Amino acid sequence: MQLTTYSFGTGDRFARQGTAQLNSVIKAREQGVHISPVWNKSYREHQIIGTSPREVREEADQAVEKAGWEEPYFVDADHIGMDNVDYFLEYSDFFTIDVADYIGKGTEVEAVDSFLELHQDLIGTVKIRGIGEPFTITEAKMRQVVSDFWEAIAEVEKVYLYILENKDQKPVIEVSMDEVETPQTPVELLLILRMLADRNIKLDTIALKFSGRFNKGVDYVGNVDQFAREFEQDLLVIDHAVREFGLPEQLKLSVHSGSDKFSLYKPMHDLIMKHEKGLHLKTAGTTWLEELIGLALAGNEAADIVKQIYRRALDRFEELTAPYETVIDISRSELPAAEEVSSWNGNHLANALRHDPSHPDFNSSFRQLLHCAYKIAGEMGSDFTDALEAHEEIIGENVTYNLFNRHIAPLFLGEQY
Repeated sequence: MQLTTYSFGTGDRFARQGTAQLNSVIKAREQGVHISPVWNKSYREHQIIGTSPREVREEADQAVEKAGWEEPYFVDADHIGMDNVDYFLEYSDFFTIDVADYIGKGTEVEAVDSFLELHQDLIGTVKIRGIGEPFTITEAKMRQVVSDFWEAIAEVEKVYLYILENKDQKPVIEVSMDEVETPQTPVELLLILRMLADRNIKLDTIALKFSGRFNKGVDYVGNVDQFAREFEQDLLVIDHAVREFGLPEQLKLSVHSGSDKFSLYKPMHDLIMKHEKGLHLKTAGTTWLEELIGLALAGNEAADIVKQIYRRALDRFEELTAPYETVIDISRSELPAAEEVSSWNGNHLANALRHDPSHPDFNSSFRQLLHCAYKIAGEMGSDFTDALEAHEEIIGENVTYNLFNRHIAPLFLGEQY
């Protein structure tokens, strides 16, 4: 199976919402937009909760069978490298090769010299169709970029070849460079794609670091116009690389949004329509928060579970937030006391958590802390998962509504939420 022009990566910490997630994609298909659903879960998330890639595969397969879905769908080994690829091989057909840790390591001068000798055509003025001002690439700039990314590309090749050797059919390959401090520029992307093409790496998507902050579970923080300029130029650089470097025709840009980047969806929609380009959006963990919202709305003992998770999260703040330190912005002074939250009714609890900044009860810090607190729910075991099953209907309604109305419709259909 190949990805369709549009694809949508959705995380599910507890592998319970596959049907509700697929329903959001089915609603898009009913309006004439075909999207490949991709269920993704990282090694870290599996280890924290105690799940396995087999459970993600079963969730996806069962949802697809139940719905009679006959279009492409995938299970993503999210953010993998050589140290954990084996863990995912049997059950995944989409591999996000994360090489952020290899960027900026430098390499031998001979390797850089060899690249420059081979690609003298990229030194000087490079015109990219659709971009008004041509790129100016000096020899010094090329040396710097090749040195910064050479080891990362070499690692991509190592993992890529290993995957191909161990899979009967070529899976979807994504190269991920987004989890770094410094954004990649369109010029850097051009040279990165040239290095990937030189190694004959047939990637399907590439995930970059953009300007601004992509905090978990909340909206984009940054200059939207600047993001739009970068996004458009990246689309056009990929188009150029496909045409000139012989990369796969289906290659498209991937945005690892960290969920809920609502302010970016209109410019992204307008630009993929303008240039008739594909897009992969990895939306990640909003499903876990929609489960909590559903439990809150169910009230009584279900709402009490959410309050218990929050109380424990306050006590373990540093432990839970440390892995997400670079992608959250929590103000401790804005976090309500556990005693205050215990007095809230279900609607207040849901409104504080649901990502609707216009609502007076919404609390961004409260939401971000609970985004990091799925470990506690995992420790609760059947007390939590039994509650998910008992309140499957209301949770599923929230999951489908959130994914379709607040993500898919604005991004892929151009409908403003």
